[in-house]
Amino acid sequence: MPNVTFKFEDGTATVVAVTAGENLLEVARKANVAIDAPCSGNGSCGKCRVKFISGELDTEKTRHISEKEFAEGWRLSCVSTITGDVEVLVPDIASAYKSRMKVADLSSKEEIAIFDRAKKDVEESGIAFENDFSIVELAMEEPTLEDTMPDNERLIWAIQAAADVEKVKLTYQALKKLPDVLRDNQFHINAVLKKNGHGVMVYDVLPADDKRICGLAIDIGTTTVSAVILDMATGELLAKASAGNGQIRYGADVINRIIESRKEGGERKLQKAIIEETINPMIDNMCRAAKIPGDRIYHMCVASNTTMNHLFVGVNADPLRMEPYIPTFFETDNLDAYDLGIHVHPDAGIVIAPNIGSYVGGDITAGTLVSMIWNKPEFNLFIDLGTNGEIVFGNSDFMMSCACSAGPAFEGGDISCGMRATDGAIEACTIDAETMEPAFTIVGSEGQKPVGLCGSGIIDVIAELFRCGIISPKGKFIREGRRVRHDQYGIGSYVLAFQEEAAGHKDVVINEVDIDNFIRAKGAIFSAVCTMIRSLDFDVSMIENVYVAGGIGSGINMRNAVVIGMFPDIELEKFHYIGNSSLTGAYNMVLSRQAEEKVYDLAHNMTYMELSTDPSYMDEFVAACFLPHTNTALFPSVTQEVV
Repeated sequence: MPNVTFKFEDGTATVVAVTAGENLLEVARKANVAIDAPCSGNGSCGKCRVKFISGELDTEKTRHISEKEFAEGWRLSCVSTITGDVEVLVPDIASAYKSRMKVADLSSKEEIAIFDRAKKDVEESGIAFENDFSIVELAMEEPTLEDTMPDNERLIWAIQAAADVEKVKLTYQALKKLPDVLRDNQFHINAVLKKNGHGVMVYDVLPADDKRICGLAIDIGTTTVSAVILDMATGELLAKASAGNGQIRYGADVINRIIESRKEGGERKLQKAIIEETINPMIDNMCRAAKIPGDRIYHMCVASNTTMNHLFVGVNADPLRMEPYIPTFFETDNLDAYDLGIHVHPDAGIVIAPNIGSYVGGDITAGTLVSMIWNKPEFNLFIDLGTNGEIVFGNSDFMMSCACSAGPAFEGGDISCGMRATDGAIEACTIDAETMEPAFTIVGSEGQKPVGLCGSGIIDVIAELFRCGIISPKGKFIREGRRVRHDQYGIGSYVLAFQEEAAGHKDVVINEVDIDNFIRAKGAIFSAVCTMIRSLDFDVSMIENVYVAGGIGSGINMRNAVVIGMFPDIELEKFHYIGNSSLTGAYNMVLSRQAEEKVYDLAHNMTYMELSTDPSYMDEFVAACFLPHTNTALFPSVTQEVV
């Protein structure tokens, strides 16, 4: 029986006994070795690279590995079969979705301002920022031989007097802690209370000098997961983190993950990837940064798409991918952290932002809250750019939503040098029209070398290549130069950074396959907008504002998004980038009971349009798979700008 040794750049290794003939990527998955495989192992993305060190490995050659790279030992794990003992190196870039967890510096005014602005906008609509949690300070008489009242009754009487309530109940966790906390603090303590009908539930008992009640907001994206810990009394951000969704090694899109979940043990495997490998490590890191224990988090809200919701709670998501596309639930309100093994207080309730369709989920209902289009009389558009592009159009009288399968391109997936917006990602770019030399901005500290392209960078690069006449409207290279080259298959590419200028083991390039993938992604967005608006007998001239969300970088160059035909050609001042609206929406839901109720109200009153049933959508999509569009009359300002 052969052994496979997975070596890592930090010097550690994992050894697995296998059967000859097994696929290397499948072995890595079984051994919980993190290798990025956005295409779920069908050989199309080229991301699951490993370096062959020694042993026996039968590997098919693909266009993703050049002859030079193959000679250096680079292999795609998805097309590699184990024939004997083998040793491979798993580079950091192959597991970047897992290893590049980022805890934000909350001293950044810009970071805090996003949440403050969202809270202020919602609050100004008349929504009160009050939640069900409070803390009360209690000073009780210590028991004596003459006063033998049990600890729980002593606590209940003190709470009834201090909080002016009649019914008081204790959770099991509070009861367990009660005798020690009372005696360690001479019966002078704080009690964490949650409203429970006409009474209160005691969630925790703490020392009298500990007054912090924390909440947790999480945005579970198909590619990226983001979260914040906050003080529920003040709204202060205590910690923020982001990481790649650990499920991505089972596929970059929701369909591949649903298929994987139906294999033996698949449901548990997908749930483990998001909770144990992604969310819990994020919580642990944030708690260390905020200097609080995890059990100080008493309430949490999750905003994610419908499939992610199902995989998060461990429910069969298979009906979502087949007609008539029926989810197990749109709403659920009876989950506790203990049920799912989340590293917070065991009794913490989990609020899941409500879904409204099979492909429009809680990330959109939460995001719609902070977009504020529901509170304005004019017609506005809200677009969330992610693996699924979700769109809401309407005003204070009505709202309609739809979703299109944009793929993971906006978050770096399906792009050979694509990556999340973490250190080393090119997030903005310009190209000199004469010399064809690039200049770019890179995420990270000063002196950071480029590793790849995040979503906002991809938009800029394609727009600049098109504007400079380096690529045709079909995305094919039509100019030659030092940075333009063609491989043995005739596929053209543009070198943003040569290997000696980059932080990785190869050049940072974007090729015609990448551009084609992105054109289809942007085409899905534009065609969805057009289909939905035209179904209402409206046109783009009636749009007063476009609110763009999504964690694709520090922001989008809206002009470049128009140049490539992703957004309608309207006045630039009408576009507004609002960041990760799913996360800021969840943050508001944790802080405010009324904000949570408003999100449910929005979900109940939003019309969901299933694009797959609209006969005009595919025609719109095909027409939009061009730079900027096959109908240039829709983009008059772009035709004047392109070289």
